[in-house]
Amino acid sequence: MLNISNRSLFSTQRTFHFKPSRLSCPRCHRKLKVQKTLPGKRVATLEIGDFIAHETVYRCEQCGRIFRSEELRELVPQNCNFAYDVIVFIGESVFLQCRNYQEIFWDLTGRNVSISESEIAFLAKKFVIYLALLHRRARRRIRKFMNLNGGYILHLDGTCEGGSPHLISAIDGITEIVLENVKLLSENSADLIPFIEGIKKAYGVPVAVVSDMGKGILAAVKQIFKTVPHLLCHYHFLRDLGKDLFGEENDVIRKRLKYHGIQSLLGKRSRELKRPIADTLKIVDGFAVMMEGGKELIDCFTEHMGLTTYMLIRWALDGKKQGQGRGFPFDQGYLVFYQRMVQLHDVLRKHFGAKRQGKRKEKSLYDKIYCDLLPVVKDPLLRKAAAKMEGKLIEFNRLREAMRITAGESKLGLNDNGDSSNMKMIEKAVEKFLRSLRKNKAYEKDTGYQKMIRQLEKYWGMLFADPIIVKTKTGPIVIQPQRTNNISEQHFRRLMRNYCKKNGFRAMEKTIKTMITDTPLVMNLRNADYLGILLDGKTLAERFAKIDAEKVREEMKRTRSDAEMVSPKIKKIINNPNFLESLVSLVTKKAA
Repeated sequence: MLNISNRSLFSTQRTFHFKPSRLSCPRCHRKLKVQKTLPGKRVATLEIGDFIAHETVYRCEQCGRIFRSEELRELVPQNCNFAYDVIVFIGESVFLQCRNYQEIFWDLTGRNVSISESEIAFLAKKFVIYLALLHRRARRRIRKFMNLNGGYILHLDGTCEGGSPHLISAIDGITEIVLENVKLLSENSADLIPFIEGIKKAYGVPVAVVSDMGKGILAAVKQIFKTVPHLLCHYHFLRDLGKDLFGEENDVIRKRLKYHGIQSLLGKRSRELKRPIADTLKIVDGFAVMMEGGKELIDCFTEHMGLTTYMLIRWALDGKKQGQGRGFPFDQGYLVFYQRMVQLHDVLRKHFGAKRQGKRKEKSLYDKIYCDLLPVVKDPLLRKAAAKMEGKLIEFNRLREAMRITAGESKLGLNDNGDSSNMKMIEKAVEKFLRSLRKNKAYEKDTGYQKMIRQLEKYWGMLFADPIIVKTKTGPIVIQPQRTNNISEQHFRRLMRNYCKKNGFRAMEKTIKTMITDTPLVMNLRNADYLGILLDGKTLAERFAKIDAEKVREEMKRTRSDAEMVSPKIKKIINNPNFLESLVSLVTKKAA
């Protein structure tokens, strides 16, 4: 029986009757009379699939109160065809399992639930609304739980993409629970103050606040939490410092590489070379044997020219993917790509005159690749920017080493919170680095180095404050919050990665614009402590059933208005090339 689907169990649509459990009015104590029987309503649950629900409605003739079926209300929201368990199934599939709407559609179809992909998308948003309302109900219990852990450390961070609004999340650094979220047009203090005041009202005063160097966040926190220690995240500080230090050089390299179009050219050559070697593995095996035997590169060219050149191109192209997954400035994809092209050109130049065997077409292609690289290698702007960036990278890596975080040999990527070194030891190491930086007169002429020194001096106290001792129910624990604000970076990365896996694209501007503000709360569903607080011994579907459906509809309506949807007719009008002239002409005629 366990392997039988709902479709097999209920081959024809079943009809179920629902009526109130009460027979008398609790206020008047008079027997209830049947007011009406509502026509058949299509309902879908995971257990049964689609069925028809007939509901009998009772009425008290004395006071006029209406009584409806509690069982049906606990099964499916009012004015909705899909049960709470279907909403939960869709929400968890989308946000926790990263499944796309088509996958969910086929899964529900197999469970005898008739639903469209647009309805799945709508119910996924509805799931977030239900979760947000449930979260607000649980604020007091969350606050109590955090107090048992010695309070909370407020981590504030935001993300945006292109012209999207800023999605800002507040996370507790101890329990890692997402507390609140807001979407703002910018991270200015005037907009942030109401958001942070709401956090203070809901959860009390934090033990400490950790953020990046955003002026708006710094000003807002200072105004609301005047006596609370405000610390700077080491990861964010280093990230911003690196962008200031060699961001300009990185932009030059990126733009010049794009100007030359070298990536697409090498990609084209790579595809042309791949065709002759795609049909057999013998060549690859033979090449591997030669490499293991330590044969000269010239021998590899002589015997396997096509494969050698193909592998060199792939190696150069993979330069853009090199790094630890932390992003710029910790990973320098454009610089590594350029460096590998220079090395590739050098290898080709040294062996260009060597005796080459192979088909005439292969030789011609080989020569073309060499010529493709010439403009890039000879570009003076590229060479100058790369040399300057390489020099600055040496100092940046020295600072990373001194701060004992984002170490080059670490394989943890964004999960790297640095080692557990004593803060005083880290402070001394950075102080030593700063002294050496000040002594070098060559740095006096570079604004990037000057800004680095100013930033370190300005935020010294916020970077190297003493660890915080938090008293929990199991005893005191020592925390260095500024070493763990990577929590928020990890949080946003997981959220965006889930969307990328589900939708299959990486441009997040439109996603952030249309995303419901409280969507980051879904990340809490992986937190066992949070689930215990939220569910209180019940299932998520049972908890959703206790929320007023009218409030959900109001929230859905509000989120649609917040999205600033523009009607297709207005879009068509403003996209007209003669829009302005036509409008002015119309206004002029009206005035006349």
